[in-house]
Amino acid sequence: MKLIFAPTSPFVRKVMAVAHETGLAGRLEIEFNPASPLQRDPALVGHNPLGKIPALVLDDGRVLFDSPVICEYLATTAGDTVLFPPAGPARWAALTQQALGDGLLDAAIANRYETVPRPADLRWPDWTKAQLAKIAGALDAIEALAPELPQQSDHPATIGTITLGCALGYLDFRYAELNWREGRPQAAVWFAAFDARPSMAATRPREHVA
Repeated sequence: MKLIFAPTSPFVRKVMAVAHETGLAGRLEIEFNPASPLQRDPALVGHNPLGKIPALVLDDGRVLFDSPVICEYLATTAGDTVLFPPAGPARWAALTQQALGDGLLDAAIANRYETVPRPADLRWPDWTKAQLAKIAGALDAIEALAPELPQQSDHPATIGTITLGCALGYLDFRYAELNWREGRPQAAVWFAAFDARPSMAATRPREHVA
């Protein structure tokens, strides 16, 4: 299997964390791609018509995208029934947590595109305000949810907790100025423990060095 990859992508991190949790990380061939919202890369579009990462090229040539699909495929391939619990309340909780983390990341990345590549005179302050409000709302929801999340770093992870961990880690990586822990002590305590997991430690974002 080949994973189309960028080391700064939190969605790639989510996939890699699942690969580590399931013992499949060693089976992934990694292919770096500098995905950009401004310029479509024909090599990437050949695998994913949306031009987005991650994309997983299977051994038979089929391609899976994006991160929720790839993560569930890896868990199924490994026979893991904890990351994606079977039908029932635990499954809906894990999937809803995944949606919360993915939504936080969508807002954070949308705002980064607005404030980094876009020329300063074309930026839309109301757009930034709206994305930051989504991030704050998601963080407040994580704070309320944190007491229900496993507090031990060795407790089995789900796709929900992995996604929340990757989302908070992305804020540390790209939005340190938000100081998201302020006023959210429960989320801060939970993240400190969860981020110590081997799968999270092995996948922390970094800038690509050619």
